[in-house]
Amino acid sequence: NKTAVANLVRHCGFGVPSLGKALWSASDSLTLISESSLHPFRKDGGKGVKYGEMNFHELPWPVEVLESLGSQQVEMRVTLSYFIEPNPSARGVTSRYRYESHGLRFDVKRPAENDQQFKARLNKEARDEEEGTRTSGGDEGWMVGKKGRHRGSLHSDIWRGTAADLASRAIIGVYPSPGWWRTRPALERYDNVARYALLISIHADDVDIYTPVANQIGLTVDV
Repeated sequence: NKTAVANLVRHCGFGVPSLGKALWSASDSLTLISESSLHPFRKDGGKGVKYGEMNFHELPWPVEVLESLGSQQVEMRVTLSYFIEPNPSARGVTSRYRYESHGLRFDVKRPAENDQQFKARLNKEARDEEEGTRTSGGDEGWMVGKKGRHRGSLHSDIWRGTAADLASRAIIGVYPSPGWWRTRPALERYDNVARYALLISIHADDVDIYTPVANQIGLTVDV
């Protein structure tokens, strides 16, 4: 269950890197890497500091290949990494929002959502976290789950499900969560840019999913 997984991650992290995967390429696995940035907060005149931007990454999924696999089980791993700025007066901090300068979160479009519904849900997720509530339903298939993966500034989770289901999950959103850049406006850090790296890996046993994506985005191999 997710409690046991959370305890395992807390004690051991995500395990030992695989030397084989690091040294060899395989057509049934691919990893997409995006380095990007956003302004997590903005000053809204006399209304104080509000949330700023969120980013949406449209992934060049091999949709036709995944749909043709139907109910075959596949795996997707999403990792979001960024650096925070510690609170200059961290001693005596009682709230986790007062230590980190900002937080970032990721979420993946669900099969039943259109683009607008997905964006509206992420806006609601951001408001829910700020208010300490959570009313939206969960998304099945994640190993760690949203409640456990958004700790620290390195977030990683693994989703397992059918290839047909994965085919419709082609957008990942990155959005901000509170931090002292927002709660301490007198320090005037609310205009700062937050940089991050987003890594998405998918794997399907004995199926070439690399070549369709390489052709789609025009990868070339230097000889």
